[in-house]
Amino acid sequence: MNPIEWLFDAQLVIGGQVILWREIVGNLFGLASALGGLRRKVWAWPVGIVGNVLLFTVFMGAVFDTPNPVNLLGQAGRQLMFIAVSIYGWVRWAQHRHVSGTGVEPRWAGARARILLGVGMIGGTLLLTPIFRALGSFEPVWADAWIFMGSLLATYGMAKGWTEFWLIWVAVDVVGVPLLVSAGYYASALLYVFYGAFTIFGFITWMRVQRLTSVTEPGRAPTTPQN
Repeated sequence: MNPIEWLFDAQLVIGGQVILWREIVGNLFGLASALGGLRRKVWAWPVGIVGNVLLFTVFMGAVFDTPNPVNLLGQAGRQLMFIAVSIYGWVRWAQHRHVSGTGVEPRWAGARARILLGVGMIGGTLLLTPIFRALGSFEPVWADAWIFMGSLLATYGMAKGWTEFWLIWVAVDVVGVPLLVSAGYYASALLYVFYGAFTIFGFITWMRVQRLTSVTEPGRAPTTPQN
């Protein structure tokens, strides 16, 4: 058996619950990507993409004949969305590093952008819920739709360098943990608990970077909200 076949089929049994190693490894890649994002490193994007590919096969359980025959379409779909938006973020951060020689500079999204994020979060959830339900996603479907929209907006906000994107992840985690537990994806649920604490730390860290930048570069305009 080659390494790819082993990774695809390998399982871990804890307390009678079967957990795929793909789920564990995919989430670890996601954690590594989050750490890279915290440090504003370009490599965070390709590392995250690897995790997205692995987790897509996990959340389409019924399609890939996994021990957990539950399809979470929002969770699976957001992995594809992550890949697309991550390519955008990868290019954007790489260009910024090429021009400035440093990582992306955290800034506030601004009042207009925040309103659009809020409208997009709620409106997108309402729009996707009946679509995901018709496709047979796991109940409660609105939670799956909420996670999808939050993930989309948070990843886009990270690519733009908006500090608020960390708070969107908090909103995703609050809904994601109980949904994943009820669907039997225990490894991902556990990682979501950790992500919740980590995203709060990330938000504080990026705010500090904003303050330090304004202090160390007095000739530069303050990092006030921008649209």
